[in-house]
Order: sequence, then structure tokens, then C-alpha cells
Amino acid sequence: MSAFFVFYLAIDNPMEEVILGMPGPWADDNYEVADHYTTKIGGLPDWPIPDIGIKPELLICPSCKSNLCLLAQVYAPISSESLTLEERVIYIFGCVMLQCGSNPSSWRALRVQKSVSSEDPFVHSNDVAPFPSSSVSAVKNDWQQDLWTFESREDDDGGNGDDLDLEDLSRAFSEAASLSSNSKKQSCDPEASLKPSSTDEKSKANDKRFPVLPCFYIYAQEEKFTKEVTSLWSKYGSLSVNGNESDLDDHTPEERWEEEKYEYDKALNADRTYLKFKKRIDAYPEQCFRYSYGGRPLVAFMDKEDAGTCCLCGGSRQYEMQLMPPLLYFLQKATSKQPNISLESWNWMTLIIYTCSKSCAESIHLDKPNNHGWVVAEEAVVVQLE
Repeated sequence: MSAFFVFYLAIDNPMEEVILGMPGPWADDNYEVADHYTTKIGGLPDWPIPDIGIKPELLICPSCKSNLCLLAQVYAPISSESLTLEERVIYIFGCVMLQCGSNPSSWRALRVQKSVSSEDPFVHSNDVAPFPSSSVSAVKNDWQQDLWTFESREDDDGGNGDDLDLEDLSRAFSEAASLSSNSKKQSCDPEASLKPSSTDEKSKANDKRFPVLPCFYIYAQEEKFTKEVTSLWSKYGSLSVNGNESDLDDHTPEERWEEEKYEYDKALNADRTYLKFKKRIDAYPEQCFRYSYGGRPLVAFMDKEDAGTCCLCGGSRQYEMQLMPPLLYFLQKATSKQPNISLESWNWMTLIIYTCSKSCAESIHLDKPNNHGWVVAEEAVVVQLE
């Protein structure tokens, strides 16, 4: 039995910590420069250094050979007794070509991090526009310490630690994102914040080689469960085939009975899985992604596909985050009037990202003189289609 299937067997517990990526303000310009501490959807990737050393083929669709576009950039530091990584970002790319949307190989996740052994205090090159002091970088420490840094599960004391002021943190991050785009503060209400900017895209937008999705910023919100949702989970978790046998034909021959019982069991499990998926979305209908480092994915249906092993160290991968259907709605609505980009073929239910459980940085990738200790690793994207 693969480790991936074991994850699914344990997914029935709905009470683990999950941070939701919620929609903030639109960028004034889809090509505007931010930094790698910025968590956003679309736009251009903000690499930590100009020459990060990414192999060109990692940014090209293996199916159609077109350039991939950035779908999400997530600042994701981690901290535990054995490992602390402040400089760590997950980039997720996809292909906008019509024939590639449902092709699992057309999606790519890159883990970019700085080795903890690196002592090179590299500063951004002057050819990259400096970020304002009031930018997203200004809230880096709070963002890292209070929300995006996941302490190891072994350190958990049963939830008796200091409570996080999530509302203040979310508000600060949203305001910083607004300032970074030189725009006025905007409400994080979807009706207000997810209204595409009318600003003309100039200069860089003329480069048609690289498709660029509409860009908006993300703020964080902790997922909480209401009594109604918890009760519903309990109700559907107690369903069983045995409790419904009386509804079946008592006169069915034994072989047919076993076959129908198997099919009924399979359908019931599928219904339960999708119901859980839908209810978690309905509770926060604007969620663009879910983040739970080392946690469990929220799946739309059972899938035995293996997430594979780390391409650097060969170790196991673990769940880190996943993109959700509301993100598709926001992007498809924003691109509906853009003739050069069509997301009609993007019909996934969720994109699940698995990363190295050690978040490794193998030494063979640290000997390049210009990478300043930065490591790029391709990670696994598991696609669940409609």
C-alpha cells in the first residue's frame, strides 16, 4: 500500500489546523514587481535573486512546449526542532493551451529555498525595482512567526499555546499588499477586492512569449469549524452499507448481490468523499488554496496516484498545500475578455502539492557560485479533474 493511499485513509479527521488563502486586492498591473515574501495569484514570479539557476525546461510545458504561466506564489517558511527555513517559497505553474488543461504533466510545482548553511548575505540586484518599506516585506516577520511557520506536530501541547491574532495579521497583510501595488486600501470582500483593475498594462505586457494571469494578492485566514459542519461530518461518517441493505432486492442471486454491494459501497464512499470536499468549500466559498504543512489533503474523490519521491534526496514527499475551485472562478472571470488567454480547459477540482518531507537542499546543488545558497527542486502536483 502506497504512502499516498495511507494519507487518504486518514483524511476522515476534519479537525487539523488549516490556513486558507483568501482573495485580497487586485494588482494595479499584472506585471508589477513584488518580492518572494509576497503570496499571490498570477502575475510574474518574484524570484529571490535575478539568476536563481532554474533549468529552462522546468518553465516549459512538456506536452506542447509552450511557456508555463505562474498560477500561485506562496511564501512558506517552516520551523521545527530539527529544521528552520525562513527563506522558502512554493511556485505553481500551469499551461494555458487548450489541449493541456486536463493533462497532469502540464502542471508544475517548484520549491525554492535558501540553504541553512549558506552565509552569503546576498542583496537584490539594482536592476530589480526596490520594494517600498511599507510593502509585504514589512510584515514578513509577523507572517512567518504567527501564521505560515508550522511548528512540528511533536511540539504540539494540545492547543494550549498562545492564541494567534489572526484577524490583525490578515488585516496587516492585506494592507501591505495594497501598498505594494501603490493603490488605495481595498476591502477583502470578494465583491470589492476581486474587481479587475482597469489600469493599462504597458511596457512588459508587450512580451507575448510569456502568458501572464491576472494578479491578485492573498491574505491568510484560519479555517474554523461550526457546530453545524462538525455535526454533518459525524452524520455522514457513520453511514454504512449495512445500514442500507434493506433497500436492496432480497431475492438477488448471491453473486449479483456481492457485485451490487461492492458497487453500492464504492458509490457511497465516493459520495461521502465529495460531500466532505463540498462542505469544506461551502464553509469558506472564496478560498483559493489550503495550506497545512505535513497535514492531509482535502480530496474530491479517492485516488491512489503516488506522489513519488524527492528528486534531490530520494526521500518521501508529504502534503503541503492545494489549490481550490474558487480560484478557477476568479481567474476565468478575469480572463473572459482577454483574447490571448483562455482557461476553459482548466477543469480541475483541486491541484494537490506534495513536497519533500525533509525540505532538503542537497549539497550537489549548492556548488554553483552564482546561486548564493538557493536551491530549486521540482515537487509533485496531483491533479483531480472534474
